[in-house]
Amino acid sequence: MPTRTGLVLAVAGALVALPTVAAGALPSSAAAPAVPAATAANSTTFQDSTGENAAAPDITTLVVSNNDAGVIQFRINVPNRPTFGQDMLVLMFVDADANAATGDPETLGADYAIQLVGGESALFRWDGTDFTRTPGNPPATSLLFSYQGGPTITISAAELGNTRRLGFAAIVVSGIVINNETGDLDFTNAVSDTAPAAGAGLYQYQVIIARPTLVVRRVTRAPARPTAGRPFTLRMTAARSDTGAVIRNGRVTCQGRAGNARLRAATARVQGGQVTCTWLIPANAKGRPFRGSATVVFEGLRASRSYTARIR
Repeated sequence: MPTRTGLVLAVAGALVALPTVAAGALPSSAAAPAVPAATAANSTTFQDSTGENAAAPDITTLVVSNNDAGVIQFRINVPNRPTFGQDMLVLMFVDADANAATGDPETLGADYAIQLVGGESALFRWDGTDFTRTPGNPPATSLLFSYQGGPTITISAAELGNTRRLGFAAIVVSGIVINNETGDLDFTNAVSDTAPAAGAGLYQYQVIIARPTLVVRRVTRAPARPTAGRPFTLRMTAARSDTGAVIRNGRVTCQGRAGNARLRAATARVQGGQVTCTWLIPANAKGRPFRGSATVVFEGLRASRSYTARIR
């Protein structure tokens, strides 16, 4: 597919004069946009002025959110452009370190640019002279977008310099013409809208990631109840709240009692993704209460479950 070259916008009333974002552009390999997964919490809505140009796309609001895995979602609402036409272009500029002195001076310090055009997405990094992209740099493996009444873009904070506080601006353009032979973009009849409006700076957003926890997914027992003279095993499956990954190792503590007698665990470890505690129930413990617990600590995170029953 031809590269998008010579992309220079001078949008009337825009916040900035945009640099050559797509010079040497390498679009993402996916031919069709994937639907981004919904993010969780920390949602902020930004208002944009409306009705500046009846012929142009009209951004009304921008909603930014992130989840505890650090995935950021940008939702740009453009009600008067319900579908993403071949004549359209979306650009987002992200000041990933919230420092205007370290990025592109023409875009108020943007360190990254996200481009949607021709049904494809691409991520560019400011190299001190221009926004560029070479194979695998930046990787943009988490960049996804969909379009319904405006684009929804998701990308991991890790691909934006592990940003925790960022500034951003968005531009939606229609009326461009793509030369099928050269891939060049003709902006002669293009119209656009920029958010925020000219002179308003960048929208500011803070990425808030809650400390993950270990979530107990499943607890099983073998046998169903502790039996005098036989081993009794309590198993627990725990996973990280941010990634959903089941833990495969960690420090396991098993505590057990048969009546007032403390039981030493014969097994206390993670086996096959399950925290496993096994005790030998004394042969003379029939009818006594059994109280047991399994605890695992992994990378400073802790999960625990207890169980009580009458010994058979």
